[in-house]
Formats: sequence, C-alpha cells, structure tokens
Amino acid sequence: MTAPSVTHIQSRDNAFVKDLRRLAQDSTAYRKQGRVWLEGDHLCSAALARGVQPAIAVFSESFWPQAPLQWAQAASKIIVLADVLFADVSGLESPARMGWVVELPASGAVQPGSAAVVLDRVQDAGNVGSILRSASAFGFRQVLALKGSAALWSPKVLRAGMGAHFGLNLVEGLDAEDFAPLQVPLLVTHVHEGDFLHRAGLPWPCAWVLGHEGQGVSPALQARATRRIRIAQPGGEESLNVAAAAAICLHASAAGR
Repeated sequence: MTAPSVTHIQSRDNAFVKDLRRLAQDSTAYRKQGRVWLEGDHLCSAALARGVQPAIAVFSESFWPQAPLQWAQAASKIIVLADVLFADVSGLESPARMGWVVELPASGAVQPGSAAVVLDRVQDAGNVGSILRSASAFGFRQVLALKGSAALWSPKVLRAGMGAHFGLNLVEGLDAEDFAPLQVPLLVTHVHEGDFLHRAGLPWPCAWVLGHEGQGVSPALQARATRRIRIAQPGGEESLNVAAAAAICLHASAAGR
C-alpha cells in the first residue's frame, strides 16, 4: 500500500482550512462543495462500515502521532492541523481531534415500492437526525425531504443521525407532487384525528409522513394520505416532539411486520 501524503497546516488563511470551516459550520455548504465533513471517530467508523472511503483524513497536530493505523491509512491524503486551527474549524464544543472529508453521495430517486419516511418541512436539525436514525433502525430504507426541511447532510443532522445516513437512500428538495411515484400506503401523523396507532393494523411497506414542528403535515400531503394515524397520550400532553412520534410510529410498523 502506498503511504498517504501528509500536509501540515498552521495558517487559518489556508484555502483548505477555509473550505473545511464552511463544511463544519455552514448547514448547506456541502451542496456547493460536493463534500461532507464527518467529525469524530464514531461517524468515521459508521461511514467505513458502509464502504465509504474518505477523500481526506484530517487530524489535530497533537493527536496525529497517536492516531490509530486504520485512521492514518484510510485516505490517500492526510491533513494535520495545528490544534488551535482544528478547534477553530470544529463545530463541537469539545473538538474530536480527527475527522474525514468524504464525497457527497449522489442524490437518489424516489423508490416506488420501498418503505419510506417523508419529512414535510421538519426544520430542527436534531429532530431530523434522530428521525433518520430511527428510520435506519426500523427498516425504512429511504427518507424523502420536502423543501423547507433541514438540510439532510448538514453537520448537526449528521451528528444527530450517528451514522444512519450511510444506510439510507436520501432525497431532498422535493415538492408534494414528487411523491406521486410512491406505490405504498401514505400514513399521516395527526394530533387529534385518525385511527389510534396501537389499534391500526399497519400496512407494510408504507410511507410515514412527519410534519412541521408547529404546523404539522401540509393540507396537500394530507389530501394524498391513505390513512391518518394518532398516538394515544393518556398522560394528557397536547402533542409529542416529532422525533419522538417518529420513533413510536416507525417501531410500530417494524413490530407489526
């Protein structure tokens, strides 16, 4: 195996450092650069397990001498940043000391017969990442995001997803009419109307539609719904966090298969 090239950088004005800072801190920079920043060994391990290879491996200067061999040989190009630069680039309160730059996976297409999760303007990055994680855990292999949803490959969504991205077909920037190819029942979550989840007898495969944190599912998608589903809340809360509701609904589908 050819030894990777190693470049040490000390200047915050370096062009690579500027691009990396944007990837780490700007939620949509990945669209322009065509690359994604994975910070920390957990995300990098999850990517590697799915066959993803980094274009560039980045290490802090103090960590580089003790970096495990698997990280040092993962990429053909290695960048070693001064500790203060790595901390400046990092989007974390406690920088992880290493990360990968990987090529942005090509956007997939809607898979007509596959179980899906549809995000209707779900805007909180933590919620979106958590939903992706639940989707992957419960056997939903595609996540389809309407315009107005949080950017699926943003740093915050990546961190909340904990590696789920690499096992999913992700399609974003969709309009309501783009769901026409779906050939599975469309189940819409609703606070006050529809069948109770625990009595519903859920179809499989299906597509769960999860709506905006405040406004819920849009009328356009509600009109397309095969069924409306609500979650019994005997404790009396008005509604559930969308990520919590997603986990409950997706688990119910998986358990009923």
